[in-house]
Amino acid sequence: MPLLALDAVGKSFGDHRVLDAVSFAVERGEVVSVIGPSGSGKSTLLRVVIGLEPPDGGRVLLDGAGIDYRDRRALRAARDRMAIVFQSYNLFQNMTVLDNVTIAPRRVQGREAATVRREAEALLARVGLAGKLHAYPDELSGGQQQRVAIARALAMRPELLLLDEITSALDPELVTEVLDVIRLLARDGMTMLLVSHEMAFVREIASQVVFLDAGRVIEHGPTARVLEAPSQPRVREFMSKILRHPA
Repeated sequence: MPLLALDAVGKSFGDHRVLDAVSFAVERGEVVSVIGPSGSGKSTLLRVVIGLEPPDGGRVLLDGAGIDYRDRRALRAARDRMAIVFQSYNLFQNMTVLDNVTIAPRRVQGREAATVRREAEALLARVGLAGKLHAYPDELSGGQQQRVAIARALAMRPELLLLDEITSALDPELVTEVLDVIRLLARDGMTMLLVSHEMAFVREIASQVVFLDAGRVIEHGPTARVLEAPSQPRVREFMSKILRHPA
C-alpha cells in the first residue's frame, strides 16, 4: 500500500481549474518528482496535499485512509505525518537557528524540550550546520538558511517530506549544498514528493516522475523513460527546450 495516493484530486480558484483529476501514488521510501512548465499546478499540488489549499474534488490518502480536510482534528493528524519546505526559507528572523528548529516540536507537538533540543542538534549536524546553532538567519547564506528550513521540517519527524522548488531562490553556487542534503535523506529512505526544475537532480534521485501541464497529469512513469523517451508530444517539447536551455 502506498504511503501517499492521490485519486482524481481537483482544485479550482474561481473559474480557474488549477488541478484537474490528478492521480498518482508514492510508495514508502520512494522519491517522486513533479515537473512541468510554470503555472502547471506543481506548487498548488503540494499545498493541497498538506491542506494549505484543501482539494475540491477527489481524495488524498495516507496509508490507504482518506484525509478529511474539512475536519480540523483529522487534518491535524495528517499534518503530523507530513512536513513541507518552501522556496522561501520562512525562518523566524528574531530566533536563533536552534530555536527555529525546536519551536514547532515543542509548541505544536508538545514534546519535551530537552529531547527536542538533542534531536535538533543532531539534525543540524546532519545538514552540516553544527557550528551555527546560535546564529541568526541574517548571519547565514541562502543555502545555509534553506538547510535550516529542511532541519526544521525533519524535526517534526515526518513520514512524508514535501519539497517545493527548494533551490529556486538560491545562487547557483549554493544549490549543491542543499541538494546534497536531499541526497542524504534519499539514501536514508525518507519518502519525498519533490517539485524541482533541476532536471539532472531529478534524473539522479527520483524513481518516478509526474509531468503536470495545465493542472493535468500528461505523463507519469519511471524517471529515465519520462525524461529520455517521453511518449507524449507535450513532454517531448518541454524536455527539448530544457535540454537546449538548461536551468
